[in-house]
Amino acid sequence: MNKIFFILFGLFSLILVAQEEKNNQLFLPIGSSLQESNKAKYALDSVQIYKEVDSIITNGIKNKAFPGAQMLVAKEGNIIFHNTYGFHTYDSIQPVALNDIYDLASVTKILGPLPAIMKLVDEGKLNLDVPFSTYWKPWRRQKDKANITLREILAHQAGLQPYIVFLSETLKNNGRFKKRFIRKKSNNKFKNQAFEGIYVKNRFHRKMYRIINRSEVSADKKYKYSGLSFLIFPELISQITGIPYAEYMDQEFYKPLGMKTFGFLPSTKDFSNKIVPTEEDTIFRHTLTQGWVHDENASLLGGVSGNAGLFGTANDLAIIMQMFAQKGLYAGKQYISKKTIEEFIQVQYPENDNRRGLGFDKPYLNNDQFTLANAYPAPEVSATSFGHSGFTGTFVWADPENQLIYIFLSNRVYPTRENRNIYDLNIRPAIQQIFYQAFDKSKQHKP
Repeated sequence: MNKIFFILFGLFSLILVAQEEKNNQLFLPIGSSLQESNKAKYALDSVQIYKEVDSIITNGIKNKAFPGAQMLVAKEGNIIFHNTYGFHTYDSIQPVALNDIYDLASVTKILGPLPAIMKLVDEGKLNLDVPFSTYWKPWRRQKDKANITLREILAHQAGLQPYIVFLSETLKNNGRFKKRFIRKKSNNKFKNQAFEGIYVKNRFHRKMYRIINRSEVSADKKYKYSGLSFLIFPELISQITGIPYAEYMDQEFYKPLGMKTFGFLPSTKDFSNKIVPTEEDTIFRHTLTQGWVHDENASLLGGVSGNAGLFGTANDLAIIMQMFAQKGLYAGKQYISKKTIEEFIQVQYPENDNRRGLGFDKPYLNNDQFTLANAYPAPEVSATSFGHSGFTGTFVWADPENQLIYIFLSNRVYPTRENRNIYDLNIRPAIQQIFYQAFDKSKQHKP
């Protein structure tokens, strides 16, 4: 009997030791993958954090900034906060889950074409400072575009138009689709599916490219956000690599990184995860948009684009943002060189009051001097930090100096894109600030 007691006691002790060792795996070696950790190890006041976040989110839902949301925060490669709030829609039927899949909208820009561009720069196949027309030949014939560099384009310093509504090219005056561009059923000439019962002509992307190629360029070279080039980047990437863009991204980044649901066209894949609905579309699809890219331009490209189209979970996003924060290194593999990452996350044209890096969004210049109401994002983020927001209510941010990853996911465009309360209430920066202030407070209380 005593022998059995000592055996059981010994096993129990081993379990406790193992658990303690697991909990002590706090500081993640650079290059390792994300893991969950204990907030108490950072001396964070968990009760206060949850209270403050809950207050902001509850107020957001009450004021219909979004029906639901979730946040993920990682410190030094350790996930210290991941929580959900609310429901997919205002009918309060489907609660938000940790593994929900979201339409990432413009976050696609930095997680789709940008990693590929950085890799091609590493390989010497793209040069930031030669005319982009070197690679995109139609621009050689356009005087206002012939000498624009890839650096200027990625920093939104090229003077390109912000956006072109290509949907208007497919519609008659009565709002119905032109049959030469859109069909209800697929055939050999209409294979690109934009939605259920909406198929786009295979060659329509060429029309889009022609319009972009001929679009006007401002002579005043100053910061002007433009998504036009991101519509043609996938084609350029495919031309250079010889591999279809979506396949290349899966092959080079998403699958090796272990991003389980990340990619394009989730409605065509057999995921068990729920896909959060985006909008009750009254313009294009005339029904609820769910599992199909919200952005019309990306939709007309068959859902695979560089400006929008990516879907993923908070965990997927945390992985690739952690890779960026670790200067291209993740789980022992160098995906992009440190040198290239550092160049891309630097402010490029501060003399022109342009805060942007190359593709990446950056804090306002002198952001630390502003109050929360006037800052972007939170005033406490470091000048080395970077990320991007998405029209659908998504936001990702990496801060290498503070070793913080911040992911915010919502469907703020539900039920319609007219809803701007997420901006009016300044929700995403306010939540981000909570964690910076919590870490500052924990430092002050350390002996």
